[in-house]
Amino acid sequence: MSDAKIKIPAELFAMAESSHFEGELELPLLQAGPDDFYFEEPVEWSVDVTNTGAALLVMGTASGSARCECSRCLEPVVYDFEGQIEGYYLVESSDQPDYDEDDEDAPGADEFDVLPADHVVDLTPLISAALLVDAPSMPLCRDDCAGLCPTCGANLNEGDCGCGPDEELEAFKRESNPFAALVDFKFDE
Repeated sequence: MSDAKIKIPAELFAMAESSHFEGELELPLLQAGPDDFYFEEPVEWSVDVTNTGAALLVMGTASGSARCECSRCLEPVVYDFEGQIEGYYLVESSDQPDYDEDDEDAPGADEFDVLPADHVVDLTPLISAALLVDAPSMPLCRDDCAGLCPTCGANLNEGDCGCGPDEELEAFKRESNPFAALVDFKFDE
């Protein structure tokens, strides 16, 4: 089973040291708002972890292909994802004061994660966040997707369904158009 847990080696606890890690993560489903993205293959990830003194900086990429439904016609569509992984883990040392988890004076308590005592970092939340940022806000099978007929539900990309225009829908469109008052306006020729 592939996962995204890395064990921080001892050499990374020296200032300015850096290590590279890569792997694959089984991520069958990523939910982005109302859309579900299904990854049939593992997501590939690659990160560099650098000691910045009081913390470990995690930077890298995650990539994979996912299947979802077009927002207009509901046909399947595949998207390629390439997200930027970013994370920051505070390193607690013996010369720093101990803080309780609820202590408001703890530096970065609200902004960063603390490196776990076992020095194992699970990158899954960082990878998911990187992919979510890259997810389309409205997945479409193509830019000019015609969608579904509001009357019969036929896929209008495959041709006219024969229902004809919905008169109530057309009347609503005319009335809700902010320029409807100009329909009968005679412009100078």
